[in-house]
Amino acid sequence: MKPMVRLICTMLFTIVFLRGVGQNWKLDKNKGGIKVYLAENPKSKFKSIKVECTLVGTYDKLIAILTDIDHLKDWVYNTKTSYLIKKLSPYDLYYYTETSIPWPMENRDAVVHLKIVRDSLQRFVKVTSVNENRLVPEKEGKVRVVHSLINWYVTMPTSKSISIVYTFEADPGGNLPAWLVNSFADKGPYESFKKLAELLKK
Repeated sequence: MKPMVRLICTMLFTIVFLRGVGQNWKLDKNKGGIKVYLAENPKSKFKSIKVECTLVGTYDKLIAILTDIDHLKDWVYNTKTSYLIKKLSPYDLYYYTETSIPWPMENRDAVVHLKIVRDSLQRFVKVTSVNENRLVPEKEGKVRVVHSLINWYVTMPTSKSISIVYTFEADPGGNLPAWLVNSFADKGPYESFKKLAELLKK
């Protein structure tokens, strides 16, 4: 692909990603440089989430954290356990994860397909995580997440910092009241990115 064509494609992708799919984002939390936005999802009763932040770190450090599946519980909010199912490449893998939910509700679990695309010119890193539930049978006492889609778009404004735009939508399955989930929708993302920021500094 010619350089100019590649540049135009990259710009178009960035514009589409940052605008979102026709969603009206509203700032819900702005603390410690981490901004959490919420938006109504026309396809779901559960709100979509967007996080924007600039953190100390590099592409390599972030990718190392995202692909360290056994240690997701160190930073991803309420993760009880996670393990690698199979790795197709260093940037393409499947894993299982279980999220703790307060009693008397049941924990949620999911099988996730994680794919990372790193621009050859180091202009951006794109990460996609989508549920792929067929790989692991449902487990007794846990509710399988019906739908989950996470996108990261990461750039490096300086040699020691990364700028992240993260979007997330999900249907946790079961009988969790949407109003209850939506009322705490900003907590998980904020806490996760707060811990991610700490890990990136190490």
